[in-house]
Amino acid sequence: MEVVGVRVEMPSSSPIALLREVGGTQRVLPIFIGAPEATAIALALDDVVTPRPMTHDLMTNVIEELGANLDHVSVTDLRDGVFYAELHLATGVGPHTISSRPSDAIALAVRTGSPIYAAESVLDEAAYVEEDQADGPEAEAMVEEFKEFIDSVDPEDFAL
Repeated sequence: MEVVGVRVEMPSSSPIALLREVGGTQRVLPIFIGAPEATAIALALDDVVTPRPMTHDLMTNVIEELGANLDHVSVTDLRDGVFYAELHLATGVGPHTISSRPSDAIALAVRTGSPIYAAESVLDEAAYVEEDQADGPEAEAMVEEFKEFIDSVDPEDFAL
């Protein structure tokens, strides 16, 4: 998966992290996240260095200082509308897996350049395929349908 970015879902103004499948159908996985995590991900994506370490910078530093590295993160499950993720650490004494919120996992992965994976079952349940509305036969059919509607509409149809 690749991080497409952080967006604000309207009209709720809820932040969303968007992940896109690399290869395949390039499904997009939207994950609702908190505002602080959205800020942390956005700062990392924009390579912003803060004067003092933010929480995810601190976590990255702790992992490195302990001689470990973040091998990858995985979005593993979606239960009752809640996403679950794991941090997969490589250490001198072997691999370790730590449960995480996806937002924190993504923020760490962006900082470390670690790969992000998502379980096929999660993608099947929550991801969607972006359709280019400007191209293809479906877009042409939609434009044609709209033209027919415009031709058949009467201004009095909108009178109160």
